[in-house]
Amino acid sequence: MLDIESLKFDEKGLIPAIVVDGETGKVLTLAYMNRESLAISMEKKLTCFYSRSRQTLWLKGETSGNYQHILSITADCDYDALVVRVKKDGPACHLGTDSCFTNPVLEPEDEEPFSLEGLYALLLGRKAELPEGSYTTYLFQKGIDKILKKVGEESTEVIIAGKAGDRAETVYEIADLAYHVLVLMVQMGISVEDIRAELASRHVIDHKVKQEKMV
Repeated sequence: MLDIESLKFDEKGLIPAIVVDGETGKVLTLAYMNRESLAISMEKKLTCFYSRSRQTLWLKGETSGNYQHILSITADCDYDALVVRVKKDGPACHLGTDSCFTNPVLEPEDEEPFSLEGLYALLLGRKAELPEGSYTTYLFQKGIDKILKKVGEESTEVIIAGKAGDRAETVYEIADLAYHVLVLMVQMGISVEDIRAELASRHVIDHKVKQEKMV
């Protein structure tokens, strides 16, 4: 674990902090921290920045309620910049947008690569907007019983394909199951980060068990 004193703050005692969504990887904002605000951030597990315009500390969400719960803080190779992964309670920008970065300068030629976090975010949007004609909308409108039924059906399809030894069909059915599980997660308010954290806790336990067996 890197010590704070190893970080390189600029001549004004500041270090840039790039805040990213821990679930989607989306860049939310660029802010600055000094030693005190970084220490507060680490203690409270909430982002605390130094305002260059007001020349004072500010805890993100203290007035708006849009807190940013810190998942991790990582320094770059030169120790003069930070990436702060967070789980946010609301919009990151003071203008009310999800991210401060909303003004394209150069548009990408291709769409962003697929990710589970991106699909999860899409499903969240479907649940909020319920667009007509969408299968996902249909599931959310039918509710938890229908969603659970589909998870059960898709689990069975995975078992049948796996038992038959059909790799391509098994991949197809696992994808169907993963989609419906994500719908269930959105319905129940379970995030991708929640599952990642649970798996991470099991990894630690498994590692300890292996060490004990070796001893």
